[in-house]
Amino acid sequence: MPFARCIRGGLFYCWICKGKAVEERFIILIADKNPHVRKFLQRELVNEGYGVRQAVNGKDVLEQIHCHEVIDLLILDPDLPDADELFLFKKLHDRTPVLPVVIHAHGEYADMKERVYASTFVEKNGNSIERLKQVVRTILTCDTKRPKNASEK
Repeated sequence: MPFARCIRGGLFYCWICKGKAVEERFIILIADKNPHVRKFLQRELVNEGYGVRQAVNGKDVLEQIHCHEVIDLLILDPDLPDADELFLFKKLHDRTPVLPVVIHAHGEYADMKERVYASTFVEKNGNSIERLKQVVRTILTCDTKRPKNASEK
């Protein structure tokens, strides 16, 4: 079973990053109906060292999740063409329950995190990119609150 060492030094199996070392390149899927937003997020995340794929609609999200290389994180604006938000989240959770999902949308979707299987919500606004990069880094490097193991007590 692969183990990971989080940046706090604890050793554990990580279902989110599937045991990948931090140095390995994580793959992020960005799903947004706006091509300018997709390109901007791709540029910013590639500059941070991540591999990035893009999805233009709900069907594309499901195809990329199931047909291509392993996706480590999904950044999703639920307002996609051809997709009912709740149906899309149910499909994603049924097929890939351990995939972390960051909802990146305007404020009207803030309460959606509580109704669906999403890791967190980052509101779209003029300066949300730094918050989004921080959230992505936290999720993918397993820098979350975890139970201490014997060596950390």
